[in-house]
Amino acid sequence: MKAEKNKVVSLTYELIVDGALADKADENRPLEYIHGTGMLLPKFESEVEGKEPGEEFEFTLTPEEGYGTFDESRLIGLPKEAFMMDGKVRDDLLVIGKMIPMVNDAGQVVNGIVYDVTDETVTMNFNHPMAGKTLNFTGKVIEVRDATEKELQKGHPCKHHGDSECCHKEKGHHGDGDCCNKEDSDCCHKDAE
Repeated sequence: MKAEKNKVVSLTYELIVDGALADKADENRPLEYIHGTGMLLPKFESEVEGKEPGEEFEFTLTPEEGYGTFDESRLIGLPKEAFMMDGKVRDDLLVIGKMIPMVNDAGQVVNGIVYDVTDETVTMNFNHPMAGKTLNFTGKVIEVRDATEKELQKGHPCKHHGDSECCHKEKGHHGDGDCCNKEDSDCCHKDAE
């Protein structure tokens, strides 16, 4: 079976960025996704398209094909007082490179990375951490199977035991896109085992 739309693809990969290993998925914890549903970068999916279990891949994504170029307008200067808790500025948070969850004007949580700190201001970087980076992938397709109707409805693959139905995010979310109802032995995420 080939990697194509609405197939669940399991694969291993290593991501090299700036000459260093930035991320990986191995056979013990492969990346699983539903192909053609926009779960991954479009160019990544197009590179895996048509591959069968056992086939290896190696490709490079430019910043434009990955997470975009570095956008200077996404560097926002905030007064240092914005990082005050209990009447004191949290200097332990204000470390260059540290990711801090923040709330935007719409009330949404967005991750910002401390970019620069002066006596008066903290410049936060709201670009994706991989913005402006060239992404070098190598890996291998492990398994390709048809997605179940439940998986297509939920929009993500779900680990099953036997013929059980897919679990629901509402029943317990592990923070990585998969879910588990620990009280329901029919469906359990690999991390909860």
